[in-house]
Amino acid sequence: MAVPKIDQQIGIEVYVTKTSGIGGAIRRAAEDFVVEEVLVDGSKATIEKTVSKPPLGATALRQRFLLSVLVKRNWDTFIAVKNVANELGIDPPRIQIAGIKDAKAVTAQHITIEGASIEEASKVNFKDLELRPVGYFHEQLSAYFLLGNNFNIKIRGISHPKATVEKRIAKTISGIVKVGGIPNFYGHQRFGTTRAITHLVGKAMVQGNLQKAAMLYLAKPSPNEHPRSREARTELQDSQDFKQALQNFPVQLRYERLMLSHLVENPTDFVGAFRRLPLKLRMLMVQAYQSFLFNRFLSERIKSGVSLSKAKVGDYVVNVERSGLPMVKTGKIAESATVKEINELIKAGKMRVALPIVGARQKLSQGSAGKIQKQILEAEGVEAQNFMIEELPEINGKGELRAVVSPVRNFTAGTVSADADDAKKRQASLEFMLLRGSYATVLLREIMKTRNPITAGF
Repeated sequence: MAVPKIDQQIGIEVYVTKTSGIGGAIRRAAEDFVVEEVLVDGSKATIEKTVSKPPLGATALRQRFLLSVLVKRNWDTFIAVKNVANELGIDPPRIQIAGIKDAKAVTAQHITIEGASIEEASKVNFKDLELRPVGYFHEQLSAYFLLGNNFNIKIRGISHPKATVEKRIAKTISGIVKVGGIPNFYGHQRFGTTRAITHLVGKAMVQGNLQKAAMLYLAKPSPNEHPRSREARTELQDSQDFKQALQNFPVQLRYERLMLSHLVENPTDFVGAFRRLPLKLRMLMVQAYQSFLFNRFLSERIKSGVSLSKAKVGDYVVNVERSGLPMVKTGKIAESATVKEINELIKAGKMRVALPIVGARQKLSQGSAGKIQKQILEAEGVEAQNFMIEELPEINGKGELRAVVSPVRNFTAGTVSADADDAKKRQASLEFMLLRGSYATVLLREIMKTRNPITAGF
């Protein structure tokens, strides 16, 4: 089955199911894509205000960190955090999150704010952004506390009859269950759908060419972005004139303008230009390239017909917590003497096959999988030690392991009905939960199998 070009550009070269898709589009409105964060204690950050037990044992007794729920509509997570910090008069690093949430969506997530009070946080007020204090906590939030996310998705503009849609969804989910879950690809938003260049910037960083990395980030245009942005990038690409570019770049390109402001005064200081960006955004660039390589590794495994739910000699495997989260630091290689026992544990849900996220401290798989990974790295012109970036050591890629599949929990397909925007077409509602680090769009691409992820809202 043909895979869209943009999927291939981010390393996703296959579908794991052979079923026909339902087509349609997501995110026609922000409310069509609702994300509610779930913490390891089972507490959920809800869009609507609810009376419930405070998450993680948060209390009314004043402590160093204030735990709050951040509800946003059509807000980038980093920009939302920066605006909350500005409103509170604090530095953005004093606000910590458990995970990045979709921008074009309605999302609810937990954050901690160092040194803030309930009274101060209650006064934060922005359009389409609500900060809801829930209590004080003894430490700052991190991914350690995140179990996953609950999704409520509406797919609109479906051309097929109701019975066909219901049958295709059921058949696709059945296929995913047989595999053991969705293939744990990194989804489109990891790379940028309308301008999928984040991993290319990361690759240039890893190769030690920060000038190339900066120019890719600033000046590589995309046919899918706003014409004004595309024109400004094209002109910079041709002129290399940072001062003129700063005048031309639209105000909504905030991060690009931060870099350009620095380059106007320091035209060869690309390290300093990147350091004008938030640390997490800088780190995301290298991580995006690591994600691309992981996607390539996983695509090759699927294309080769190798099982995702059964280990081969040379594969990495990881233990699974009672919560279902993979314990990526427990990785070990399946050997001929242990592979039978390992596969029994995988079948029992106590282990999963894993692939490496390439980094300076992470070795490749062994056996046939390791050979494929080595060939991919050679073709890319990179080595694991390149992920130690001398000029920007704060964004070094150490590497780790990532499970090859992620279970889909509590999947419910709602009623297929007439599209509220077009009575001649159908809409389908889906609800499901995914563990942290897994992407709803990876499940949706299997269900929809759209020809154009961009027009489909990915």
